[in-house]
Amino acid sequence: MAKDSSDLFGALFDPPSPTRTVPVLVPMPAPGPYSYSVPEDMVVETGSVVQVPLGPRQVFGVVWDDAGEKGVDPKKLRPITKSFECPPLKAEMRRFVDWVAAYTLSPPGLVARMALRAPAAFDPEPMIEGLRLTEGRPERLTPARERVMELAAEGHGWTKSGLAHAAGVSTSVIDGLVKQGVFETVFLPAPPAVAEPDPDYVEPRLEGPQKQAASEILEDVRKGGFHVSLIDGVTGSGKTEVYFEAVAETLRQGRQVLILLPEIALTAAFLERFQDRFGAKPAEWHSDLSPRMREKVWRQAVTGEVKVVAGARSALFLPFDNLGLIIVDEEHDPAYKQEDRVYYNARDMAVVRARIAEFPVVLVSATPSVESQVNGSSGRYNTIHLHTRFGDAAMPDLHLVDMRRHPPERGGFLSPVLLRGIGKTIEKGEQALLFLNRRGYAPLTLCRVCGHRFQCPQCSSWLVEHRFRNQLQCHQCGHSEPTPDHCPECGTFDHLVACGPGVERIAEEVEKHFPEARTIVLSSDLMGVKRLRLELEAIVKGEADIVIGTQLVAKGHNFPLMTLVGIVDADLGLANGDPRAAERTFQLLSQVTGRAGRTGLKSHGLLQTYQPQHPVMQAIVSGDASAFYEREIVEREKAVLPPFGRLASIIVSADTRGEAETHARGLRAAAPQVTGIMLLGPAEAPLALIRGRHRFRLLVHGRRNSDMQSFLRTLLANGPKERGSVHVQLDIDPQSFL
Repeated sequence: MAKDSSDLFGALFDPPSPTRTVPVLVPMPAPGPYSYSVPEDMVVETGSVVQVPLGPRQVFGVVWDDAGEKGVDPKKLRPITKSFECPPLKAEMRRFVDWVAAYTLSPPGLVARMALRAPAAFDPEPMIEGLRLTEGRPERLTPARERVMELAAEGHGWTKSGLAHAAGVSTSVIDGLVKQGVFETVFLPAPPAVAEPDPDYVEPRLEGPQKQAASEILEDVRKGGFHVSLIDGVTGSGKTEVYFEAVAETLRQGRQVLILLPEIALTAAFLERFQDRFGAKPAEWHSDLSPRMREKVWRQAVTGEVKVVAGARSALFLPFDNLGLIIVDEEHDPAYKQEDRVYYNARDMAVVRARIAEFPVVLVSATPSVESQVNGSSGRYNTIHLHTRFGDAAMPDLHLVDMRRHPPERGGFLSPVLLRGIGKTIEKGEQALLFLNRRGYAPLTLCRVCGHRFQCPQCSSWLVEHRFRNQLQCHQCGHSEPTPDHCPECGTFDHLVACGPGVERIAEEVEKHFPEARTIVLSSDLMGVKRLRLELEAIVKGEADIVIGTQLVAKGHNFPLMTLVGIVDADLGLANGDPRAAERTFQLLSQVTGRAGRTGLKSHGLLQTYQPQHPVMQAIVSGDASAFYEREIVEREKAVLPPFGRLASIIVSADTRGEAETHARGLRAAAPQVTGIMLLGPAEAPLALIRGRHRFRLLVHGRRNSDMQSFLRTLLANGPKERGSVHVQLDIDPQSFL
């Protein structure tokens, strides 16, 4: 029906509707979102993932809550070019991004970028080609064809490979049936990234202490809301099985779970344990994931199809549909700290994310961080203790080897005490682990004639010899060069000497003493993730007698035949000015020695040290962790160090030393006078040169209630602006002091 004249008149003379504008946060270091216009035929809402023009490029972004740029004429704005067909980022996720940006003083666009790490996943996954049974029948019905048709008789669509596998036939059998019209082509939804876990797949195997701990965790999960539980249990106490009960209860509630792990190397063994309990593996999220799987996991986490994700720290920024629980395993681990672009600690940010969305978070460790211990003792966290190992397995007997009384033979690094222990262990068909947290063959190479030391041309660090690869390598920037046969300074041949041991050198010494033993060296620079997993499987199967490794071996592995752990240099972590040196050494050595005797075999730990009276050494061998933590907490409180005080690091870097120092001094001069906050420096960073850039450091020290962020914002606003090659990096709550 035609409109009457009054309708036409109104259509002609009604004023045009105003152009709608929205703020869009784009993945770049801008201080806030930019304003864009919305085309009339496009529907967007706050949180929508969109594509927008930025200069000559098209970039993705998120429609944000802020007002965007002020005072901009809508007619001059560029329009959004596309709205992706994926669910919008929820309000709680947008609040989390804003909170992290404000706390770390990072551009919010860079934080949002971490939540949008799979741009190819923004549109729905394409349908895949499948087959469905028709009314047709084949000319000849063979047993193979009959099996195929019986499976497809229910009318569901199948992929060709899936149907062939299920029927136990080759795909050529399927092709023959398709040609005869028995199957028709249909389009099916893409398969899920992983099967859905079943919270009641098996009955959990829990003993007295584990049952009590699990009941506490379940009570916290069932009552809902935000709260933090800390599972503090000795190595091998069944912590994983306990928090699996929290995972199961969350799944029964129809919500999603995120399990954070510090290292990819842990993932394979964890996935198997998870599958044994829930009948399916969780989805993985880490840097080694293929692009296709990354897209699938991101997409299905957003839609809620993926119920459990196990991943590295970056998984914290996945925009889940209905997240109901976060587990932070090995919560003390330094790997949770990101020190690139956006500096954050995933453990702390996990607590923040849970608070914003009002759900529980569980922290897990055999050696909790001092911060978590203090939060537990003050009542902020509910601490659940597991003092004994699962199955009544005993903790290893630990002994200190005083290297002043039992020195190694000339040119060696293993004391006679440790060598005897290794010999007795492998004679019994059991395994020994030697731990040294130093990669390569030797940390320093020098000339015995002129004293020349091989240093990185781009960094203020020595080149580490890697004899297996015949290279000298810098562990800061990756620079490498072939190991020379003469001194470049004086030209003398055959007078270069390797100083100090790395794991490769320990392996050489072990080969000399135990030539018949099967030895495996575990180090991140010797293998990729796939080979590392194969080596770990070989150790579990008993295909190695002696394992020599760096901190990779401290990460929660379960080696059934491991009965001796030898710490080659227990003092190594104490030899620096890091205020967390004692804590980290205690945690690392406790975790390493905890690899022994987990299946009930009598086990031992030998720690080679030149400081047997050091409080860390005494705490480890006595097994009195509480005494160590009490002492460490008292020392922290006296010095007003975290968690009783706050720290922030400012690193100024530039192409020349003069530029970096001048800018750092300018920042110091611009610092506001604030009660309770003190600015130290500038001084050259311990690693004063990295990748050709000179580095100066300032350290901000404040009391617990100090407004560190306001202080730093004022300092940066009043200080000199970054020009030329100068770059300023802020690190709130620093973990590294290099």
